[in-house]
Amino acid sequence: MHIWRTFKSDTLALACLFVLASIILLGAAAPIIAPNDPVDTNLKAKFAPMSLQYPFGADHLGRCVFSRLLFGIRTTVWFSLIATMTTVAIGTLLGVISGYFKGWVDETIMRLCDVMLSFPSEVMILAVVGMLGPGLENIVIANIIAKWPWYTRMIRSIILQNIDKNFIRFSKVSGSSHFHIMKNHLLPGAFGEIFVLGSLDTGVVILNISALSFLGLGVQAPTPEWGMMLNEAKNIMTTHPTQMLAPGIAVLVVVAAFNFIGDKVRDILDPKHMAKEGKKNESIESGELVCR
Repeated sequence: MHIWRTFKSDTLALACLFVLASIILLGAAAPIIAPNDPVDTNLKAKFAPMSLQYPFGADHLGRCVFSRLLFGIRTTVWFSLIATMTTVAIGTLLGVISGYFKGWVDETIMRLCDVMLSFPSEVMILAVVGMLGPGLENIVIANIIAKWPWYTRMIRSIILQNIDKNFIRFSKVSGSSHFHIMKNHLLPGAFGEIFVLGSLDTGVVILNISALSFLGLGVQAPTPEWGMMLNEAKNIMTTHPTQMLAPGIAVLVVVAAFNFIGDKVRDILDPKHMAKEGKKNESIESGELVCR
């Protein structure tokens, strides 16, 4: 509740949240809102200017850029969220188990993480996609494989900060089960920091999906995807540079919004920020008393 009260007082943070929510809803309503079929070609409308039929114009095959942008939300943003949530779930499960039980369980999980983290994540993603082949599902799998060790280590460190607190010791002494302690005490205390990690990393996953599609290793034509749209627009960049604007700005706005929301929540969870807000509230209250 404190995070939400502080968050909603920031106009820019609320604007970013509104933008992300609107984009996700636009993706859900794409079949209704889109004025044209995103994969339907019409060479007669090649590079058509902006109009009611083609709000953002048409591309080199006469396809509606606006329609492809809307349907691209499903492939770029939705699958990024799926990849992030799956990775967070795996990392949270292993991180909580590792930090809570310690001993040989902790050693086994951490050594496995050490092996996985010895490879750069970008190289790991490219290697997995190279083995599995191009495709959106394979990119999601590659991101999960490359990212879960990092989440596991980070969440384990969060759990270790809370495991020796008095309320956890009291729960153990009172006979609470391991599952009850992890579910009702450790996870709620770590939720804010887990949210920060996930929101910041979602932007990275979006960039990974778009970059791999741009390189031809991700989504394959004619499926609408923002990175694929940039890949197709690069061939006509000198003659029709505006073709890159719509997908490029879309990626920029969504990634920036996710990063700003993550930064804002991280600032709220920072003890220095909490102390600053407390002093600010005290000064406001004292000012009101003086006025009275």
